[in-house]
Amino acid sequence: MYAIIDLETTGGQPTQDRITEIAIYIHDGEKIVDEYATLLNPGRAIPPFITQLTGITNDMVSDAPKFHEVARKVVEMTEGCVFVAHNVRFDYSFLKKEFADLGYNYSRKTLCTVRLSRSLIPGQPSYSLGKLCQNIGIELENRHRAAGDAHATAILFGRLLKITQESETVPHGTDTSHTLARVDALAPAGRRPDATKAPSPKRVAAVQTAIREALMPPLLPAAVVANLPQATGVYYFHNEAGEVIYVGKSINIYKRIQQHFAIDVKSRKSLEFKNSIADITWELTGSELVALLYESHLIKQLKPAYNRAQRRSVFPAGIYLRVNEQGYKCLAYGRADARNAEIPIIALGNQYKAQGFLYHKVAKYNLCQKLCGLYKTQGPCFDYQVHRCQGACVGQESPETYNLRVDEAIDSISYEHETFVVIGAGRTELEKSIVLIENGRYRGFAYVDETFSARKLADFRDVIQPFTDNKDTQQIIRNHLRTKHKGERVKVFG
Repeated sequence: MYAIIDLETTGGQPTQDRITEIAIYIHDGEKIVDEYATLLNPGRAIPPFITQLTGITNDMVSDAPKFHEVARKVVEMTEGCVFVAHNVRFDYSFLKKEFADLGYNYSRKTLCTVRLSRSLIPGQPSYSLGKLCQNIGIELENRHRAAGDAHATAILFGRLLKITQESETVPHGTDTSHTLARVDALAPAGRRPDATKAPSPKRVAAVQTAIREALMPPLLPAAVVANLPQATGVYYFHNEAGEVIYVGKSINIYKRIQQHFAIDVKSRKSLEFKNSIADITWELTGSELVALLYESHLIKQLKPAYNRAQRRSVFPAGIYLRVNEQGYKCLAYGRADARNAEIPIIALGNQYKAQGFLYHKVAKYNLCQKLCGLYKTQGPCFDYQVHRCQGACVGQESPETYNLRVDEAIDSISYEHETFVVIGAGRTELEKSIVLIENGRYRGFAYVDETFSARKLADFRDVIQPFTDNKDTQQIIRNHLRTKHKGERVKVFG
């Protein structure tokens, strides 16, 4: 089943504009079987140029339902359907935004009749809905009104399906662009489909291919994506000139890249990025940790145009260690950038995250809120008043005793001064990956097979490919060690 949908809106930006009219035609692959259309109150004024284009005025929508009043109807009508529209990204992105504002994740497979028309009816002077319908003989009434445009799109879609059906009887390699003139003879209007007849495999395959290709970057051959490995590594998006414009990593490169292309394009920058992708290459790493570290290195080295994160070794916030005049070790959160010369114990994404992280450590290790800068007061902290703090804030607990727990907290998040290797999966079953940390600094990684043996630190130094340590690599390694990978860590001495 297919839901052919058209919207009229107050403008072209889903993030700031709203829907003024919606029309839905349900198509079963043979004919229209259901329909629905209504004006919607957008909750804001309709710009004059939009009224001039669509004919929809503020008075017309003043008593119309708001989107939340028809949302359930839209969900129920389109459930199990492929979302079809002429320039599908526009209509789909607006509906997704309206549902997102209601706290609902609206998700459907999509099919663009612009893209399908380009494939099945090549050589047309224009693929805009109005001009395409005029050129191929589809009557389009009420142009720029949702019901009129959606009905014309439904007729167009039916013809496109019939073209693919007719192509089953045409020898391979024959030009089928002329078949549109004969489409109406293929299936007389009103003919009921045979309920016992399964859909044509070729027609189903053509539509499924169109659904996938509708989300693909236009310059990227489908075969490139089909050949991607379902394995861990880093991948590169290239433009037509071969330049790397984006670097990413994943434990399953094929699935991650499919996710890239399944994301709705909602901004000019995102559309520009997607339309620039002409090729994809990759390097397998086996280990997720190596993939993360290598991705970070490549972003800094190549500075791809569409990688915003990790171009510089700067995190906005971090956790710091200081000692006050009384000898108490004080953990604190604060900015972590070039203006702050201190090196944080751990760098975090923002000060809100750093504050939450510190609250967690205070609770877990029974630290003092006041000494950690989480409770501003001249007297005792709040936890002392409810008997959770042992009194370091008022001098009742000695610095020596209190600092032991601070050290425990630091040990849980820091590997400073430690030397060890992290052993993980390799690129094949016959090898392992090794990440070397020496005196708390990331030194690099290597791949070794079963013939490798190491008795001292120099043995690991000899095999690794050296890389630069920075705040990003420190954060990556800390996160790795804090989670499920503790068993991979092996101490190195000498």
